[in-house]
Amino acid sequence: MQNQQRSDARERGENKERVGLVTSTAMDKTITVSVVRLVDHPLYKKAIKRTTKFKAHDKNNDCKLGDLVRIRETRPLSKTKRWRMVEIVKRAD
Repeated sequence: MQNQQRSDARERGENKERVGLVTSTAMDKTITVSVVRLVDHPLYKKAIKRTTKFKAHDKNNDCKLGDLVRIRETRPLSKTKRWRMVEIVKRAD
Protein backbone atom coordinates (compact mmCIF):
# COMPACT_ATOMS: atom_id res chain seq x y z
CA MET A 1 0.00 0.00 0.00
CA GLN A 2 2.88 2.35 0.82
CA ASN A 3 4.36 2.01 -2.70
CA GLN A 4 0.95 2.59 -4.26
CA GLN A 5 0.65 5.98 -2.53
CA ARG A 6 4.12 7.05 -3.61
CA SER A 7 3.43 6.38 -7.29
CA ASP A 8 0.15 8.31 -7.06
CA ALA A 9 1.97 11.31 -5.59
CA ARG A 10 4.28 11.43 -8.63
CA GLU A 11 1.33 11.52 -11.01
CA ARG A 12 -0.47 14.39 -9.26
CA GLY A 13 1.39 17.16 -11.04
CA GLU A 14 4.66 18.45 -12.28
CA ASN A 15 7.03 20.32 -10.00
CA LYS A 16 7.58 23.99 -10.79
CA GLU A 17 10.61 24.86 -12.90
CA ARG A 18 12.36 28.18 -13.37
CA VAL A 19 15.29 29.37 -15.47
CA GLY A 20 17.61 31.95 -13.98
CA LEU A 21 21.12 33.34 -13.62
CA VAL A 22 23.55 32.12 -10.95
CA THR A 23 24.43 35.13 -8.78
CA SER A 24 26.33 33.42 -5.95
CA THR A 25 28.33 30.23 -5.43
CA ALA A 26 29.81 31.14 -2.04
CA MET A 27 28.11 28.28 -0.17
CA ASP A 28 29.04 24.60 -0.41
CA LYS A 29 26.65 22.67 -2.71
CA THR A 30 24.28 25.66 -2.81
CA ILE A 31 23.79 28.32 -5.45
CA THR A 32 21.72 31.49 -5.48
CA VAL A 33 19.67 31.85 -8.64
CA SER A 34 18.03 35.13 -9.72
CA VAL A 35 14.86 34.70 -11.77
CA VAL A 36 13.48 37.74 -13.61
CA ARG A 37 9.79 38.01 -14.50
CA LEU A 38 7.66 40.74 -16.07
CA VAL A 39 4.52 41.97 -14.31
CA ASP A 40 2.12 44.68 -15.36
CA HIS A 41 1.82 47.74 -13.14
CA PRO A 42 -1.70 47.67 -11.66
CA LEU A 43 -2.52 51.28 -12.56
CA TYR A 44 -0.29 52.22 -15.50
CA LYS A 45 -0.15 48.78 -17.20
CA LYS A 46 3.56 49.17 -17.97
CA ALA A 47 5.67 46.01 -17.78
CA ILE A 48 8.00 46.05 -14.77
CA LYS A 49 10.89 43.64 -14.11
CA ARG A 50 10.71 41.80 -10.80
CA THR A 51 13.59 39.66 -9.54
CA THR A 52 13.25 36.72 -7.16
CA LYS A 53 16.24 34.96 -5.62
CA PHE A 54 16.11 31.21 -4.94
CA LYS A 55 18.59 29.01 -3.08
CA ALA A 56 19.13 25.79 -5.04
CA HIS A 57 21.01 22.57 -4.36
CA ASP A 58 24.01 21.97 -6.65
CA LYS A 59 25.10 18.44 -5.77
CA ASN A 60 28.46 18.46 -7.59
CA ASN A 61 29.32 22.17 -7.30
CA ASP A 62 29.24 22.38 -11.13
CA CYS A 63 27.82 25.89 -11.47
CA LYS A 64 29.87 29.02 -11.88
CA LEU A 65 28.92 32.66 -11.49
CA GLY A 66 26.88 33.86 -14.48
CA ASP A 67 25.65 30.44 -15.65
CA LEU A 68 22.08 30.15 -16.90
CA VAL A 69 20.47 27.22 -15.04
CA ARG A 70 17.15 25.38 -14.79
CA ILE A 71 15.94 24.71 -11.23
CA ARG A 72 13.07 22.51 -10.03
CA GLU A 73 11.01 22.77 -6.85
CA THR A 74 11.59 19.97 -4.33
CA ARG A 75 11.11 19.08 -0.68
CA PRO A 76 12.77 21.38 1.89
CA LEU A 77 16.50 20.62 1.98
CA SER A 78 17.36 23.24 4.61
CA LYS A 79 15.83 26.32 6.21
CA THR A 80 15.81 28.32 2.97
CA LYS A 81 16.69 25.77 0.26
CA ARG A 82 13.65 24.35 -1.59
CA TRP A 83 14.97 24.00 -5.17
CA ARG A 84 17.40 21.69 -7.00
CA MET A 85 19.56 22.55 -9.99
CA VAL A 86 18.40 20.35 -12.89
CA GLU A 87 20.71 21.41 -15.71
CA ILE A 88 23.06 24.12 -16.84
CA VAL A 89 21.35 25.69 -19.86
CA LYS A 90 24.26 27.95 -20.84
CA ARG A 91 27.74 28.30 -19.39
CA ALA A 92 29.13 31.75 -18.54
CA ASP A 93 31.86 32.89 -20.92
